[in-house]
Amino acid sequence: MEDHAATGIAARPAPALRQYVDSYVGFDLRGLPAGVHCGPPSRALTAVISLSVPLELSADIDDGAPVTRFSSVAGGLMCRSVAIHHDGRQHGVQLSLTPLGARAIYGMPAAELAQRLVPLDELLGALAVELVDRLRAATTWTARFAALDELLLRAVGSGAGGDRVPRERPEVAEAWRRLVAARGRVQVGAIAAELGWSRRYLTERFRGEVGLSPKTFARVLRFEHAHELAAAQDPLPWADVASVSGYADQAHLVRDWREFTNRTPTAWRRGEVLLGGG
Repeated sequence: MEDHAATGIAARPAPALRQYVDSYVGFDLRGLPAGVHCGPPSRALTAVISLSVPLELSADIDDGAPVTRFSSVAGGLMCRSVAIHHDGRQHGVQLSLTPLGARAIYGMPAAELAQRLVPLDELLGALAVELVDRLRAATTWTARFAALDELLLRAVGSGAGGDRVPRERPEVAEAWRRLVAARGRVQVGAIAAELGWSRRYLTERFRGEVGLSPKTFARVLRFEHAHELAAAQDPLPWADVASVSGYADQAHLVRDWREFTNRTPTAWRRGEVLLGGG
């Protein structure tokens, strides 16, 4: 039997990419029980390139949701966890893009990818094929991250994004920054007032750019914070997780956890076989 092993390494992209890409994460997990990994909603648009067998994903964590195989995949912002079906082995690279990165790299507003999983080559064409080939041919994480920098800078420089797609409104970008900085613990009406917009107008423009309303995005951010705390090596008690991440009480945390993962927090922790591994 193969021994349990888990490696993960994170890197920041080249400085010229950092407004578009938050991070790269390389992962190599093996010898784990087969199961379904819960890929939680977050602030990022996620892209994953498999370095081994195709990824088997469902865009919704609900039992019975259809499963699609991808060698590389891009997703938008989500309101539900993605189900990642695995046989105990996961080997690949994950990219976390900002909404601005969707325009610069994919050539479309982030809203067009919301709640969706799309083959990466549908967005990047031959560049995606080259990217997968380069990452699989590389033998070190350093070389893979360097290839990502090179090819994503090429995508940005090719005009796939900004030259053909109007830039997002600066007010929307500022609202996104404020929500992220506060981890969702800020009133949407207060942000709208500071921007000189009505709450309704901010909601319409924000949803049209990002794909979620500001209120929903704030909920995702609070859940993301709670998920980080709960997935730590020495997690806090659930009541403390709720308090630290901005929930009124544990019951509100449980409500959101159920909505975002289709599991109670306790059932999620018991069933998440990749917890702490990537």
